[in-house]
Amino acid sequence: MVSRVIPVEAFDLVIFGATGDLARRKILPGLYRRFCDGQMPQDACIIGAARTEQDSAAWIAQTVEAIESYLPASKRDANTMAAFCERLRYVAVDAMGDAGWAALAQMMRPDVVQAFYFSVAPSLFGALAERLHHFNIARQDARIVVEKPFGRDRETARALNATLAAHFNETQIYRIDHYLGKETVQNLMAVRFGNTLFEPLWNAQYVDHVQITVAEEVGVGGRGAYYDKSGAMRDMVQNHLMQLLCLTAMEPPARFEPDAVRDEKLKVIRALEPVAQKQIVRGQYQAGSNPSYLADVENPGSRTESFIAMKLMIANWRWNGTPFYLRTGKRMKARKSEIVIHFKTPPHSIFDADAGRMANVLSIRLQPDEGIDLRVTIKEPGPGGMRLIDVPLDMSFAEALGPEAADVPDAYERLIMDVIRGNQTLFMRGDEVEAAWAWTDPIIAAWEAQGARPLPYAAGSTGPEEAAIMMHQDGRRWQDI
Repeated sequence: MVSRVIPVEAFDLVIFGATGDLARRKILPGLYRRFCDGQMPQDACIIGAARTEQDSAAWIAQTVEAIESYLPASKRDANTMAAFCERLRYVAVDAMGDAGWAALAQMMRPDVVQAFYFSVAPSLFGALAERLHHFNIARQDARIVVEKPFGRDRETARALNATLAAHFNETQIYRIDHYLGKETVQNLMAVRFGNTLFEPLWNAQYVDHVQITVAEEVGVGGRGAYYDKSGAMRDMVQNHLMQLLCLTAMEPPARFEPDAVRDEKLKVIRALEPVAQKQIVRGQYQAGSNPSYLADVENPGSRTESFIAMKLMIANWRWNGTPFYLRTGKRMKARKSEIVIHFKTPPHSIFDADAGRMANVLSIRLQPDEGIDLRVTIKEPGPGGMRLIDVPLDMSFAEALGPEAADVPDAYERLIMDVIRGNQTLFMRGDEVEAAWAWTDPIIAAWEAQGARPLPYAAGSTGPEEAAIMMHQDGRRWQDI
């Protein structure tokens, strides 16, 4: 397979928080890989900006160390690294003061794409936006990238949107959710809207239910203080899982253009029915082979959930009566993210009851082994009569498309290049964020009013037993993790 690399225009990319963890783990290694693949023009410039007083040489050395730490030796070489480092600059800036901004202004070029990555706490977004304009650094066509969390509720999300809107218009703001940059998430749209086979069946008449799972083996790690104030609902459901739900359930957009796609996603969020508490299971991992959640967050009285399973209904013609089951958790049995479409069984079977009765299942695997699996019913080989079994038609990207496809770009790589291209399709719009919080807020408020502790579950399990019971009551079962 021949890789088709689409180059981008010359650009100045400023990374605020350039010495932070996200820049080290994702942004800088991702930019290096794009450079290696020939996607970065020769006159691109990457400017690191942070509070630390140091020169460009020191930050470049830190960048090389980060790339060597997070990319295997097979993905880098000395000559390419040296050429990449020629594009790096550093400036110390004070986000809350005036120091360093004049120096940053002098680094910016007038005739290239401008992008500013806010890899900092949301509390600094307003200060950065204000100073970019006060020092005449950001042009009218400049782009800013902001990381989640986009507020803690609808009120704070509105305030954050208003802060950004005071200095940038909506076409300049790129709210990044790395799940949308995953290759298989984008393939979900290709499978739905590029194949006559699926789209006519993608509705309540043929789909029994949909499962969306994002399971993690790790605990909260070093994010304990942040996570304990957020929990699985704010950290995962309100954004990552909501985005996967929208792409799965939305109507076909008129065109594959940013606002056309995001308009359809917004309609899904607004069509979500309120969720009763009996349709939600909250859990918190307990001591086992790993520390408990309470130990990880150093808060013995915490009532924050590390697991959620819930049943959602969408009030529109396409999905009336079809449940969507969402599940996410930490310290789970395995790391697994997938979207599973369970189709209904045939309305009439011509085979004997003993032959068995199967239903088609389409699994879209996001991680760790990206690919698509469609289970179909066939006759079991042999002379034993008409016995039905289901078998997979399995497409692993690595096996079907060759070794190059196994080395798909990291989500951050793809999304940063989309920022440079000015393509907002895979980024969230302000009204979309606020609508998601408007649906989420009543659920969280009910938990806080009840004050109940999440249900315990063992580290390394599939979550609380009550999540399986919730499915069993509907005559269904969770896909194995």
